[in-house]
Amino acid sequence: MMRTLEKMTWVELKLFIREPLTVVFTFAIPLVLLYVLGGVFGNKPNPGFYRGVGAMNYYVPAYIALVIAAIGLIVLPVHIAAYRERGVLRRFRASSIPLGSVFGAQVAITFIIGVLASLLVAFLGTLTYQTKGPHSPIGVMAAFVLGALTFAVLGVFLGLALPTARAAQGAGVMLWFTLMMISGTGPPPEVLPSSLRTVADLAPLQHVVILVQDPWLGFGWNWGQTLVVGAFLAGLTILTALLARRG
Repeated sequence: MMRTLEKMTWVELKLFIREPLTVVFTFAIPLVLLYVLGGVFGNKPNPGFYRGVGAMNYYVPAYIALVIAAIGLIVLPVHIAAYRERGVLRRFRASSIPLGSVFGAQVAITFIIGVLASLLVAFLGTLTYQTKGPHSPIGVMAAFVLGALTFAVLGVFLGLALPTARAAQGAGVMLWFTLMMISGTGPPPEVLPSSLRTVADLAPLQHVVILVQDPWLGFGWNWGQTLVVGAFLAGLTILTALLARRG
């Protein structure tokens, strides 16, 4: 099982690196947004915005969550849906390759690409805006693991649920941009109306943003957000297992 997982992860990694969506949404767009918002808001603390810290100190950990979301909402669903559409998943079953290894490889890819893109965001944020490093690196790593698992499972679920790769791409891009705007990774969350904040509460991105930000900014570990993200992870895991068994 582990040997199969290692081989699948290596193959999947090479496939993902060749995919333009991976480069654009996990490496390019978060950096473009970081520099645009940095040029607009700078990094001077304002007690009324950005949880009382400088805008760039706020956005750097938030964009680690945004990178994870890009993988789970855009990259993985298209990949899984294409596999299903072309009959690749059926051939895996026929070849006695466990689907657990196939989906486990997607989780591993989420971690590998997510770590690389997150390090790039943190490095360029520090280099350009002198942002502060994480107050609790262990806490940030724990938040990253929980968030990456949640969005990896969400990505597999969407890939199994949506009918075609094209549908997965359209739905994923729309979801990513919508959640980016309302989940604390776009405009300052303090300016959003309560209706949009309520919508953001119903999706995992905002909760993962806060989960990563709190140990990064020195606010401690947020157990409330841990329970919320954990509930998303548990629910998505059950739904994904049901879809995988049915399909």
